[in-house]
Amino acid sequence: MEGLRGFAVFLVFLVHYNTLVEPFLGNNAFEHHLATTLRNVGNSGVDLFFVLSGYLIYGLLMRKPGQFLKYMHRRVQRIYPTFLAVFVLYLALSVIFPAESKIPAEPIKASIYVVENLLFLPGLFDIEPVITVAWSLSYEFFYYLAVPLLIAIMGMYVWRRTTRVIFFATISIVGFYLAGIYGGHVRLLMFIAGILLYEAIDSKDIRIPPYLGLVALVGAVITMPGLKFLDVNGVWRFIVLYLCFFLLCLECFSTEGAASRVFSWTPLRWYGNMSYSYYLIHGLSLKAAFMIFALINPFHNSAGLFWSLLIPMFFITLIPSALLFLTIEKPFSLNRRA
Repeated sequence: MEGLRGFAVFLVFLVHYNTLVEPFLGNNAFEHHLATTLRNVGNSGVDLFFVLSGYLIYGLLMRKPGQFLKYMHRRVQRIYPTFLAVFVLYLALSVIFPAESKIPAEPIKASIYVVENLLFLPGLFDIEPVITVAWSLSYEFFYYLAVPLLIAIMGMYVWRRTTRVIFFATISIVGFYLAGIYGGHVRLLMFIAGILLYEAIDSKDIRIPPYLGLVALVGAVITMPGLKFLDVNGVWRFIVLYLCFFLLCLECFSTEGAASRVFSWTPLRWYGNMSYSYYLIHGLSLKAAFMIFALINPFHNSAGLFWSLLIPMFFITLIPSALLFLTIEKPFSLNRRA
């Protein structure tokens, strides 16, 4: 789980790195194409996060029914302290650098906008978030609220597993079909991939062919730019990710095979353990680093700039992320162990 989180947040890093490095690439067509391709692949990192959240939260609710208030308290405790720390930082920077601020100048509109962000409305609603990546928290909190209500109202605790699987698989099929016609928040269906993942693993009857998860991962990485090139991105992108990430996580969580070993690599697990802090603050770190780079480097169009900056910029983002994790997320949001 930690390794997969680390992989997912690295994909998100690629999106922002490629967006910020592209203006420095000049006329180098290959590096521009590479940046566009990696950005397209990196966009799937959030979808993997949603699959993992779907698996964890649904499993928690099915194992511990009837504890909604305790469950919501834990969700708020897990999400808000780190978010608030970064949010306050963004508000301070908005005052210091008004040209970069997203906050309206009018006091009433500014107050409403801040409250909207504190309630995680950007994402599901057409509101620009103060923290660029915080749109996904809107999806997360919607899922946190919706799935326990759905389980309780439908009485799913007493359903047979087969019935639950058919129910959620049907929602997925209908959801993708409607999204293909009308659009909408198709990424919410990634949480259902996590729900079905939990049911498959909890059944203990699934037999996974060797390397199926890694093959699915390679398939996803190849398919994303392919769909974009063929101009059939749309809902098919999410259908492919739904299936590929399901298979990847299924191998990781139910076998001791290759995928499980790959994503159990200790540095990747460490990185994944602080993935939430990294997710929230790495974009700001990258932007600051590129602003400084633009001031000190007169040769913006140097060949090979894409590769020469990739590793240094990645390590730069680790420093504020680790500080945020150690000072805020770990003491305030994570359960302490003896």
